[in-house]
Amino acid sequence: MSGETPETPVDEARREFLRNAATASVLTLAPGVTLMTAGVSEAQAKVDPGKRWGMLIDTTKCVSGCDKCVSACKAENGWQAEEGSPTDPQWIRKVDVKDPRTGFAMSLPVMCQHCANPPCVDVCPTGASMQRADGIVLVNRHICIGCRYCMMACPYKARSFAHEEVPENEKVPWAPRGQGCVESCTLCVHRVDVGGIPACAEACDKGAILFGDLNDSTSEISKRLAQFPAYQIRADLGCDPGVHYARLP
Repeated sequence: MSGETPETPVDEARREFLRNAATASVLTLAPGVTLMTAGVSEAQAKVDPGKRWGMLIDTTKCVSGCDKCVSACKAENGWQAEEGSPTDPQWIRKVDVKDPRTGFAMSLPVMCQHCANPPCVDVCPTGASMQRADGIVLVNRHICIGCRYCMMACPYKARSFAHEEVPENEKVPWAPRGQGCVESCTLCVHRVDVGGIPACAEACDKGAILFGDLNDSTSEISKRLAQFPAYQIRADLGCDPGVHYARLP
């Protein structure tokens, strides 16, 4: 007898984990908070900090009753629950607004505004609510503890909470979802990282949703914002949303 204890499967698994951790990369999730990860995609590792992705919504083309953007988001990212259900995800929703003084009415798509100064990131105790270098705000489900501080901090009611187990038919590889986690619009980051555009913008056959790089003065979205007056929802809060709304000619 050598006196050594035989290695168990648990020990072997622990040893493998430590080997992988030694070669993992470090992601900065929020000021002072980092996450060790070995699963960073090649596309995500190439995020360009010189870009800031955003949207311009033409309110003259967005029609009340049309929900093609909502349907496209559901189909792309797997969330199918109806409003009022226990999961009730609302990654994007249509909102009809009316000025009580003039009677002027508009219909708007509202999603995560991907703020430059996102309050959801500031209040997250674990760094699960994070902002990429290109301005896209995401939730890391692996370290989300379900405290929902971010939901309370968001001025736009843009985040949802999975109260129940998510059915298998509502799960897609690029948008992992699970019970006890917060979720929201990802700006279809899996599409953006390979040169595509969000599903909502692609599905809008009226051209009401324009996606592009807000930092690029030659992009179509920047040209329109320079040419026509636009507004951000609750701009007075200083969040600097990446989603702009305008009545374009």
